[in-house]
Amino acid sequence: MGEEQQSDLNYVDWFRHSSPYINSHRDKTFVIFIPGEAVECHLFPNIISDLALMDSLGVRLVLVQGARPQINRVLKNRHLNSEMHSGFRITPQDHLLDIIQASAGVRVQLEAQLSMGLSNTPMAGARLKVCSGNYVIARPLGVVDGIDFGHSGEVRRIDREAIFRLLEDDNMVLLPHLGFSPTGEVFNLKGEDVATQAAIQLKADKLIMFNEEEGILNSEEQLLSELLARDAQELVDEMDDQDSTKAALKACVDAVRAGVPRAHLISYNENGGLIRELFTREGAGTMVDEDSYEQLRPASIDDVGGMMALLAPLEEKGVLVRRSRELLENEIERFIVVERDGAIVACAALYPFEEELSGELACLAVSPAYRGSNRGERLLKGIELAARKQGLSTLFLLTTRTAHWFIERGFIAGSVSHLPVKKQALYNFQRNSKIFIKHLR
Repeated sequence: MGEEQQSDLNYVDWFRHSSPYINSHRDKTFVIFIPGEAVECHLFPNIISDLALMDSLGVRLVLVQGARPQINRVLKNRHLNSEMHSGFRITPQDHLLDIIQASAGVRVQLEAQLSMGLSNTPMAGARLKVCSGNYVIARPLGVVDGIDFGHSGEVRRIDREAIFRLLEDDNMVLLPHLGFSPTGEVFNLKGEDVATQAAIQLKADKLIMFNEEEGILNSEEQLLSELLARDAQELVDEMDDQDSTKAALKACVDAVRAGVPRAHLISYNENGGLIRELFTREGAGTMVDEDSYEQLRPASIDDVGGMMALLAPLEEKGVLVRRSRELLENEIERFIVVERDGAIVACAALYPFEEELSGELACLAVSPAYRGSNRGERLLKGIELAARKQGLSTLFLLTTRTAHWFIERGFIAGSVSHLPVKKQALYNFQRNSKIFIKHLR
């Protein structure tokens, strides 16, 4: 097989694996914050193309623009000193027109890029409709800590009804970092706050924050693909006010704590980061989830009693092979569990066969009282992640009752010959379990 043909097959494989995300994102509302730095990035045309692609896939987009570097440049050229306090720009009356000018320049640039439709480009035939207007109602910050913020303001409300009508008519909505008061005044707002409030008040399905960094890194400089809001808040509290990531991460935390299901931190410096984060399993940034009373974690010896109580009914029905306490204790490091309020409500195990780079998914069980809330999905993803970390390329399982659930999640039917050699020797032909296999990407 030639390299070109293999590349085509890789593309087809990727496209097939992205289809569940395409279906789940259709008709959803995403609020996306585009800082002024992103507009000046050399990869910005690719971001525009990715937005056009999302629009064509049925995602309803509300874009929020920032203009911080553009404002700084205009004020510097005018020899005007711009001051910040607590992360907000102080906006005297004599700065306001310059700020409006800088913001308008970014808006026109965005609208122009979104209007492109040249042949032989990713924007060919896009025909995007972009609408902007006075949809952000603002009020002044006033005097804080003895400092008069002038024409700097905060979001009072978002005109939900007007924006929804535009989205229903297949428009993309563009919101500036400027807000308007009922008295006819203009206020300079923090772009991150506009994005946060837009996501909350529109009840958006996602808030996406473009940022310079690819996401949040751990102490070993590894990207954290997922954070609970409480953990993200701890990081925000530790960050310096000058850290550009602080405002973006705080926006994610505030949004999910106010009911937005997911928020994402993505780098505008990574080509295709937006598409990878939204349409691949691995992602490309950091996703912030709402705080949960549940915890997915490795099992410990103290969990054995709860696991036995969970597994016993399924073992009695013959759905699972019976495991003794001693066996569970000896193999506890193979298990992950979902704990809720101190109780074990779900578990699963991974048994690696390193010679064949394969792993057995076993003992996946969810308490009947807690089914129907994607806990099985969380366990499966946890096992797949553990398998990838161990360098395994294939998962297999043996089941007698739940074949369709696994088929719907990418497993395909196999035979005894597909099993690792040691597992073939242990196969119980009387039990006649069905064999399913999934190749990990």
